[in-house]
Amino acid sequence: MNTPSATKLTLVGAGKIGQAIVQLLSTAPEFEVTVIDRDDTALTPLRSNGVRVFEVDITDPVELADYVEGQDMVLSAAPFHTTSIIATAARNAGAHYFDLTEDVESTRVVKGLAIDATSALVPQCGLAPGFVSIAAAELARSFDDIRSISMRVGALPQFPTNAFKYNLTWSTDGLINEYCNPCEAIVDGKMLEVLPLEEVEAFSLDGVDYEAFNTSGGLGTLCETLLGEVETLNYKTVRYPGHRDAIKTLITDLRLSRRRDLLKELLEDAIPITYQDVVLIFVTASGTRNGLLMQETFARKVYASEVNGRTLSAIQLTTAAGICTMADLMREGKLPQRGFVRQEQCALSDFLANRFGSLYLRGKEVTA
Repeated sequence: MNTPSATKLTLVGAGKIGQAIVQLLSTAPEFEVTVIDRDDTALTPLRSNGVRVFEVDITDPVELADYVEGQDMVLSAAPFHTTSIIATAARNAGAHYFDLTEDVESTRVVKGLAIDATSALVPQCGLAPGFVSIAAAELARSFDDIRSISMRVGALPQFPTNAFKYNLTWSTDGLINEYCNPCEAIVDGKMLEVLPLEEVEAFSLDGVDYEAFNTSGGLGTLCETLLGEVETLNYKTVRYPGHRDAIKTLITDLRLSRRRDLLKELLEDAIPITYQDVVLIFVTASGTRNGLLMQETFARKVYASEVNGRTLSAIQLTTAAGICTMADLMREGKLPQRGFVRQEQCALSDFLANRFGSLYLRGKEVTA
């Protein structure tokens, strides 16, 4: 995995997504990968992947700095509350920084750190936020004047069996943030905060019924980018019908939004993890082109599949592919090399042509 000219890359976090990132990068000799985590148990499976691993307290800025110094890139697959510590260490070391956070406040911290950075800071490199903003921006650029964009994304079990019609597929902390935090949107040309779990809508794709509702973080920085250009912009999470009512009972009626540790404990104790999942991406834009009002849609389903001899869930695959693609494009000089970099600054064609981004094409196109 090591070559004399390899890009030195430190991955912070060896959880489900961190493991998937290593699986993708293990076949890329251009990267010399080191993985750090404070849980040695999580690091153990990676010792056979040809990467260096170290048990490190990633919440200790001094200890973390020792393992970031001299690196070309830092990828964070760690919890959102560690974002400021890891991003600061990367910025101070002059390393390009990438993360997967959906947390709006964490991204604002990264944006502030990027003001005087000598390297690039690229947050929100996953699926949503992440790839979905790249797809939406590409649709927007195809119109002379853009009127509206709706973004719908869901990571769903292929075989729902419980009352929630849902299985845990990724970070429970991230899921709770999405369900509890305020959501950004553009309504009538103005940027607003709207309530999570509201504005429920129903739709069908490929003959399957779904519901969608407001959740936080999925838009990334797209509201700021398109403010003044689009009348309507919103993001909603996709679930099977009935999920929203069940989860709202916990979060709103039982007021567990104020007791998030308890909510996390309940969800992880009652709802099993699954690797048999599907990621649904459904982005629709309308606007004028050559004087005509037109609509364009990007819609795909991506399923769990085998990558380099290991089965990855659909959410692992799409999330890891997102951050690995952005790091690879940075290495190739196809992204800005300094300051705050938004996902929508990446061309969709560059993303899908990349060896990691092309994993999104393993899915299938779907029709409304």
